Amino acid sequence: EKLIEEGRVKVNGIVITEQGKTIDPEVDQVEVDGKIIQNEGKMVYILLNKPSGFVTTAKDQFGRPTVIDLLKGFETRVYPIGRLDYQTSGLLILTNDGDLTLKLTHPKHEIYKTYVATVEGEINAAKIAQLQEGIDIGDFVTSPAKAELIKATPSESLVKISIREGKYRQVRRMFESIGHPVHELQRTDIGKLNLSGLREGDFRYLTEEEVAYLKAL
Repeated sequence: EKLIEEGRVKVNGIVITEQGKTIDPEVDQVEVDGKIIQNEGKMVYILLNKPSGFVTTAKDQFGRPTVIDLLKGFETRVYPIGRLDYQTSGLLILTNDGDLTLKLTHPKHEIYKTYVATVEGEINAAKIAQLQEGIDIGDFVTSPAKAELIKATPSESLVKISIREGKYRQVRRMFESIGHPVHELQRTDIGKLNLSGLREGDFRYLTEEEVAYLKAL
């Protein structure tokens, strides 16, 4: 009760002040002083190819399908590392390793995340240079990004972009800022991890080498 009163307890990322709050240990994530509270047991690491139309949470207050719904028959409780917005598809890591989750989501941690964006209109070299140099997206100036034009037509362009930050809807806001709203967005890579051989909606376990790579970042 004292920890709650001091604002040191979070449930699903939100500080709580209500004493005696009821949670569901199967779906709710509890943190005390930034450390996820979990039962000791085998650590599980999953790579999921998230389809568009799923929220990146354990449960959704509006009843929308969640990424956990895609883990059919999977009994171990896991949580997403970071988020992909509802309309964005692609690579997502889930785990019950709280220490790794906190490490990879810490603001000081920078790992390149690569996306392929289908955007409105024909992007030219000057716009690509803007993405590479960093853009003011309203409340934040992005760090220099890696950006490559894959294809451009008068109606749509396909761009590969890699960023190190993880601001809310950052890639979409970057393209909006240069006048090319995103039609489709897929995350294809996180560092050295990629979607190779994994169909949309499917998942696989990370290999020991992949887990060691993430822990060494």
